[in-house]
Amino acid sequence: MDISPLEFQLDSDKIIFERLQKEFEAARASQTEEIYLDGEQWNDGLLATIREQVHMEADRKAMSGDADISAGPQEKITYKTGNKVICCLEGARIGIQYETSFAGEHCEFYHCVLESKSFLQRMTVLEHTVPFFLPIRETENDLLSSNAMKFIDHVGDLLQAYVDRREQVRLIKELYGNQIGELYHSLPYHMIDKVTVSLRYTDLISVLPTRITVLAWPMPKKNSTVTLNRMEDGISGNHPTPVRLPYAEEALRTMSLPEGENYVC
Repeated sequence: MDISPLEFQLDSDKIIFERLQKEFEAARASQTEEIYLDGEQWNDGLLATIREQVHMEADRKAMSGDADISAGPQEKITYKTGNKVICCLEGARIGIQYETSFAGEHCEFYHCVLESKSFLQRMTVLEHTVPFFLPIRETENDLLSSNAMKFIDHVGDLLQAYVDRREQVRLIKELYGNQIGELYHSLPYHMIDKVTVSLRYTDLISVLPTRITVLAWPMPKKNSTVTLNRMEDGISGNHPTPVRLPYAEEALRTMSLPEGENYVC
């Protein structure tokens, strides 16, 4: 049986996710301390300390040899800030686990693993479980070498905003599915369309749309006929003209989809 490239990619992504999830669970199970960071405690200085720790641990194991790896208790600290857990992984790697949520309920974990050949060299993304349609490689090129902390935070913002948009669409289908009919969206849910509503989001970290159009078509009268008029450039019909609903557009500009939909349906 032939396997499509997409199916192969999905299988590969699943394998990577399961392996990284187990590795993160093992890292947290073996931790000696978990530190919760608040506000300014999460900063470039702390990230530099974490980088130094992973390289020192890798050097210690390389110098002591396999027989003495477990000699003496070693401090293993993980850090939690916002929706991120930052772990020191084997092989001089830094792992970031992102926990997404919607309306206070857990959704999914995502992972990003960073590495560098030495403490002085730039970090790169070794592997990740971020959905392929989110621009993690572009974000890596733009931010990781110049501001690693901003890169880590921005990836978290991308993931959480994507989950927020996706779950809003899921909820609106549950609540108003019989009224809205078909609902179309792009993979990252940053373009959403239905018959009378068009939403566009500025970027992939936006939760509320910035370009909104809500149109309502008058119901056609029974037994009405459409008069066709021949014109120089073809045939045109006397079709009903849609009417914009500015109050609904304003509601969708300031409310999440399930709330704003009350002004549309």
